[in-house]
Amino acid sequence: FGQGYLGKQYTPNVITTAVPFVSIAPDARGGAMGDCGVASDADVYSMHYNPAKYVYLQNKLSVGLGYSPWLRNLVSDMNLAYLAFGYKFNERSALGATLRYFSAGEINFRDENNYDLGTYNPNEWAIDVAYSRLLGDYLSAAVAGRFIYSDLTQGQGDYAGVGWSVAADVSVYYKRPVEWFSDIDADIAWGAAITNIGSKVSYNSSSDRRDFIPTNLRVGGNLKLELDEYNSLAFNIDLNKLMVPTPPIRNTQTGDIIYGKENNVGVVSGMIQSFYDAPGYSWNSNTMQYDRIGVFGEELSEITEGIGIEYWYNNIFAVRGGFFNEMPLKGNRRYVTLGAALRYNVFNLDISYLIACSNKVGTNPLENTLRFNLTFNFGNKK
Repeated sequence: FGQGYLGKQYTPNVITTAVPFVSIAPDARGGAMGDCGVASDADVYSMHYNPAKYVYLQNKLSVGLGYSPWLRNLVSDMNLAYLAFGYKFNERSALGATLRYFSAGEINFRDENNYDLGTYNPNEWAIDVAYSRLLGDYLSAAVAGRFIYSDLTQGQGDYAGVGWSVAADVSVYYKRPVEWFSDIDADIAWGAAITNIGSKVSYNSSSDRRDFIPTNLRVGGNLKLELDEYNSLAFNIDLNKLMVPTPPIRNTQTGDIIYGKENNVGVVSGMIQSFYDAPGYSWNSNTMQYDRIGVFGEELSEITEGIGIEYWYNNIFAVRGGFFNEMPLKGNRRYVTLGAALRYNVFNLDISYLIACSNKVGTNPLENTLRFNLTFNFGNKK
């Protein structure tokens, strides 16, 4: 009840999943452009946004390292590390692979009687491989496989097992030059990707509770302008929607569903159901009753928006900016992003910084998030 929505005290109905670390933007470039990347120019970090872009890599071989201190307003030792690899076989096919490692830092575990169970280092990781191929002059597609491992309990508590999942991505990318401007060369691109299509995760052997992983639909576009020989400017927009069932509103005493649909369904059913299963009602703590907000309205509120801009000077130095928005009913993440890049010989250095949009400084745990990337490019440009 502590969050307000549309001027009223509506209770948020946030969609939660297992292994949310696979949804975190791991790279400084996308992180500087409002988490945009489904249709931007290809780089070695394309796996997270759209692996179909790998066939458009400029160099034959690229290797990237990423690091981001995470939620530093809450803890001092949580971080996300990322290793990315991209290789072009030829002009029409490419391979991408990444390893993502998320550390929750040191955590002191205690039981229900406050007995010290020891200090542990919960962690999660995911490894994936993608194959990208050009299908025509301007269209490419990709498939990716992913293994996700989650060890959050370290053998403690009722849910003391290790969670794991096998998932897949499918994506497409379209890019072509356009003659929209008389004296400026321009490229238009669009992309679409469904990521993390995979099995549910359970942390105990009896499997009496299994949680969805964050299956996500991402679509977006990009317009890149070659202003002159030395200057280029690109505009990006990304839209995201979790393809996971929305939690229904239940009677707190009986557990019966009041509004919405049952969310304990299979993976494929859940993906389809995610487009029409929103309850359409929310609890108003001022009037102490449910107010109708509409199923369609709530489904629209589950879409997050990102916009980004990228400027390059002579392909050596870049500055970036962006904005990410999520509706208050679904989590209320809103932030401005900034970043820069330096390209010299075979390596690129990227950095991004997140500024949370909040009325009070220090109230958003994402505030002051930094991301760093170091990329090495080898081989002749293709």
